[in-house]
Amino acid sequence: MTTSPFVTATSPVINPVTTQQIGEVGSASVEETDAAIARAQEAFGPWRDVAPGERARLLRAFAAVVDLHNEELARIEVANAGHTIGNARWEAGNVRDCLNYYSAAPERLFGKQIPVPGGVDLTFHEPLGVVGIIVPWNFPMPIAAWGFAPALAAGNTVVLKPAEVTPLTAIRLGELALEAGLPEGVFTVVPGKGSVVGERFVTHPAVRKVCFTGSTAVGKQIMKGCADQVKRVTLELGGKSANIVFADTDVAAAAASAPYAVFDNAGQDCCARSRILVQRSAYDEFVGRLEESVKALKVVDPALDESEMGPMVSAAQRDSVQRYIDGAHVAFTGSRPDGDGYWLPPTVVESTSTDEAVWREEVFGPVVAVMPFEDEDEAISLANDTEYGLSGSIFTENLGRALRVARGVESGNLSVNSHSAVRYWTPFGGFKQSGLGRELGPDAPNAFTEEKNVFIAH
Repeated sequence: MTTSPFVTATSPVINPVTTQQIGEVGSASVEETDAAIARAQEAFGPWRDVAPGERARLLRAFAAVVDLHNEELARIEVANAGHTIGNARWEAGNVRDCLNYYSAAPERLFGKQIPVPGGVDLTFHEPLGVVGIIVPWNFPMPIAAWGFAPALAAGNTVVLKPAEVTPLTAIRLGELALEAGLPEGVFTVVPGKGSVVGERFVTHPAVRKVCFTGSTAVGKQIMKGCADQVKRVTLELGGKSANIVFADTDVAAAAASAPYAVFDNAGQDCCARSRILVQRSAYDEFVGRLEESVKALKVVDPALDESEMGPMVSAAQRDSVQRYIDGAHVAFTGSRPDGDGYWLPPTVVESTSTDEAVWREEVFGPVVAVMPFEDEDEAISLANDTEYGLSGSIFTENLGRALRVARGVESGNLSVNSHSAVRYWTPFGGFKQSGLGRELGPDAPNAFTEEKNVFIAH
């Protein structure tokens, strides 16, 4: 399977449940990447000039085709990424919802009329041109849509590089875009290595913006590369989010919900609440109830409807996470299936020092560290003692405390008495080294435009 006939080299695709190869996908060279970018640049002018209502109709048509193929896309993601079928259905639905939401944008890219003497002053939101989107392996479908839906709505064309290990749903979305009626070159999926395709997005002068989701280390390299051309960049990077549990909350409910905040997608989530801070007077009760919740988690074949956690995406990722477990004080674990597959059990460790690697570093696997705190000030201090600032949760029945802690924690997305992090109609992004810029929400299309000011003399 490949996106276009000009991609000639191939790389294998592995099912993380069985560890068996399930296909081969094209891996573009620099020259093939340049050809895809050239097609996108050629398509930009006509796409920019499509009437707003017609561009909106095409995006709705794309959403409708994705919806018709929801189960197909979900099953592909189960096989390619090891996602649970329930999550994968939601993820395909999120692509549909993003397309529908941003289909309203072309007719609402409003400028302003600003009062000035001697004439009329107007502003316009002009599309940038070709946008390069680099997608990670942990959420291949939704994160792709968070970039391409508002970018297309604003009148840009898109070249999208899926992760090397999870390219299949992105390739299928590229095919469905054409089926829905999007013109050739408007949305092109270019599979390949980050060092080749992704790097070319950064260095090619026709690519006017790069959207990257992935590690902070790679994000820094991309930011440096984009600086050479003063190229726009949006970065959604790492996280080490805190789940702060105060003693005045419903401790049982907080403990019951905590596993789903960190073990969803086998912990391969930049929003994972991988540090749990519990007020000391409630610590023993919370940890006891957390053990019950973790042991009850259904870690089974992700193709089954009852599955709540699947395997790691690859052997390399599994081994990376295992190294953190080997060096930590493991309090208890959940279950994992026997046999093949890149499985790890959901694991809870108790940390006694903020210097421990499992406490400080982004593990990106089904591991959570728990630590007690004394009071509100210490909770905020511990939560902020990290280079990251993406998400987090606060459990308390005290509204004033909830607001104080939410304002005090240096994080872009916080939930009170829940673990909600991402809605397509609200902004998403991080503080500090968790990223740069915002995705989603009503203003996302503006991030893919330049604001132009025009003065007309009387």
